[in-house]
Amino acid sequence: MTRVIHTGDTHIGYRQYNSPERRQDFLEAFRSVVEDAVTDDVDAVIHAGDLFHDRRPSLVDLQGTVDILRTLADADIPFLAVVGNHESKRDAQWLDLFADLGLATRLGAEPVVVDDTAFYGLDFVPRSRRDDLTYDFDALPADAAHASLVSHGLFEPFAHADWDTETVLAESTVDFDAVLLGDNHKPDTAEVLDTWVTYCGSTERASASERADRGYNLVDFADDGTVGISRRGLPSTREFVFVDVALAADEGIDRVQERVRQHDLADTVVIVTVEGEGRPIAPAAVEELAIDRGALVARVNDRRDLPDEDEDVSVSFANPDDAVRERVREMGLSDAALEIDETVRSGDLADSNVRDAVERRVRDLLEDDDSAFEPAPERHPGDEDVTTVADHLADGAEPAPESTDDAPAEGAASDSADAVDDGGTAGTDDPDEPADADTASLGDFA
Repeated sequence: MTRVIHTGDTHIGYRQYNSPERRQDFLEAFRSVVEDAVTDDVDAVIHAGDLFHDRRPSLVDLQGTVDILRTLADADIPFLAVVGNHESKRDAQWLDLFADLGLATRLGAEPVVVDDTAFYGLDFVPRSRRDDLTYDFDALPADAAHASLVSHGLFEPFAHADWDTETVLAESTVDFDAVLLGDNHKPDTAEVLDTWVTYCGSTERASASERADRGYNLVDFADDGTVGISRRGLPSTREFVFVDVALAADEGIDRVQERVRQHDLADTVVIVTVEGEGRPIAPAAVEELAIDRGALVARVNDRRDLPDEDEDVSVSFANPDDAVRERVREMGLSDAALEIDETVRSGDLADSNVRDAVERRVRDLLEDDDSAFEPAPERHPGDEDVTTVADHLADGAEPAPESTDDAPAEGAASDSADAVDDGGTAGTDDPDEPADADTASLGDFA
């Protein structure tokens, strides 16, 4: 028999409510899972994606994760995982780094056999790319009696589903006994085409809607061919106190505060939900009360549709381009400075490429024409012949060169284009940001 822990959606690095303590909570929840794995001497820990909350975890989060994975490695318990949507990068994944360190195995089309069970992996795939998927997996090894697929996504028949589980099972080249999933933070199990499909849920509450206790799955692949799935909670996670208040028409903040005082709030996260009728309340006053009574974090969700008693206020703002244009006129910039101004404020160049584009342009100007860096003649805002890059950008035209004999009018534009090609796609601040936006997870629905 093969017994594994099925976990996922650990979201390490999530600074929930902007709280450093909550950020540490997510790491400690993962540590609790691993400690249980060592205590129970399971055959493997299976992680179904979203190990990290985003694709750029901090060094502290990485160090903490490595320390936890070393605990598994020291106990000779393999850590097998797939990549989730929150942590997915364009190139190499963090799992690949952990694999290089000998601390993890990234699952894929090739089976990884633990005892008599072969585990396959399917990373998160955006909806826009699923039509091109072929569910081709290597053949089941002769020494494997069971096969299990590990994946990340919102699969049918569970809530918010956008991935057809029957299609995956029917088109797969391997007959799976179980599908171990991540992405849906609510644990659940169903049978699809005679195959057990299960979500392990998240190990910490990533949103206030996740009221049930957190935990993970224990999955047994028995010698008689059956698969058993059981649930185990994580009692060590931080307590959430949910205070639900339905106000009557004549009630207000006093009633809400009375309900808050009925709970022990020490070191808890307090979520106060107000419904019904009643008078308007000041959320800050309720949150302050909870903090004074020992809560780590307090939040108030007022779900009532109260009439807006505030008067309509009309606010207008001055055009910032006009202000910039006026200031540039007064500065009397050199030709080189004008071109740099154009590059920095151009809307056609990604922010991440501005630095390289400016450095390239300055080098070219230094090689071609030192006079471009000479101070410009004194100008006054009222001079009719004074134009700036801001004026030309506002008019939708290319900036005109100042009165020099050989001002390179096209150089900055061509170099900016080169910078985009070298550094990434124009308009994208993060070169690791996936092009597809359809990467929803259950946390996004909360």
